[in-house]
Amino acid sequence: MSEMKILLAMLGVFAAASACAQSSGASSSFPTRSIRVIAPFPPGSAGDIVPRTIGVPLSEELKQNLVIDNRPGAGGNIAAEIVRKSAPDGYTLMLITIGTHAINKSLYSKLPYDPVKDFDPVVMVGSSPNVLIVTPALPATTVKELIALAKDKAGALNFASSGSGTSVHLSGEMFNILAGVKTTHIPYRGAAEALTDIVAGRVQFMFATASSALPFVRSGRVKALAVTSGQRHPSLPEVPAMNEALPGFEVTGWYGFAAPAGTPKPIIQKLNTAFVKVLNTRELRDRMSAQGIDPTTSTPDELGRHIRAEVIKWEKVVKASGARAD
Repeated sequence: MSEMKILLAMLGVFAAASACAQSSGASSSFPTRSIRVIAPFPPGSAGDIVPRTIGVPLSEELKQNLVIDNRPGAGGNIAAEIVRKSAPDGYTLMLITIGTHAINKSLYSKLPYDPVKDFDPVVMVGSSPNVLIVTPALPATTVKELIALAKDKAGALNFASSGSGTSVHLSGEMFNILAGVKTTHIPYRGAAEALTDIVAGRVQFMFATASSALPFVRSGRVKALAVTSGQRHPSLPEVPAMNEALPGFEVTGWYGFAAPAGTPKPIIQKLNTAFVKVLNTRELRDRMSAQGIDPTTSTPDELGRHIRAEVIKWEKVVKASGARAD
């Protein structure tokens, strides 16, 4: 090997070592400033409640503020695009959901991001069923009565969602398929607007997230007919599961956090450790459970495997429903 080649090789080794040292140093001191969490849905929605509930204890654990930045629109695609383009340094995270990182992959023909390749999973933080709610004026008190009404008034009933591509939307499409009925999807910019119209009777029913629906159900402003979990849920023990009337109907929404692809693994691991620590405290678990969210934790790899499996699962549902959101 010539002296020049030897010199170039040595310089390459030194450069790699320097970069590694700098990365290690940055990781060990992380975080040194506020962390921005991009929430893909508006205030009042589950995509806002989850990061705000976790944000306070996590800020205390990391000794830095978590700034929640709501960027609703396009079923979470706007938020995902912001995070995809952000520096992979751990200071920008995204609250990811079944919609943004599973359903959208097949719902949009030109999705501006890849939920697997463009993000590094950090942690799964919770799961939650949806709740089938109806406007009080609707003469249906059970799932079977709603199905009968939808068949009798073919095409006349509308169902609301907090946005195209959400589990709330696809739950309605799944209802149409399994019940053999035709109802019309009415997408809103968020859960608050949709629930307001359900209460007012402008839209007949909705598969709302449990965290959004519970205050309305408990106050009697809407009627709860079923939950979409595999069995009855502790937050609404008197409400039957959907599969009691429609076998095979089960939808569980989930929430996690991800960073832009290329974020150093030590930073991902440090974030994961902090999340897991606060999620294992009784106080936070009780707060999440009271809002209809089942707290959970995962490793980054476990969340990555879950995302890949969910993309495959929901592709089948989207194709069967014919739903598109372009």
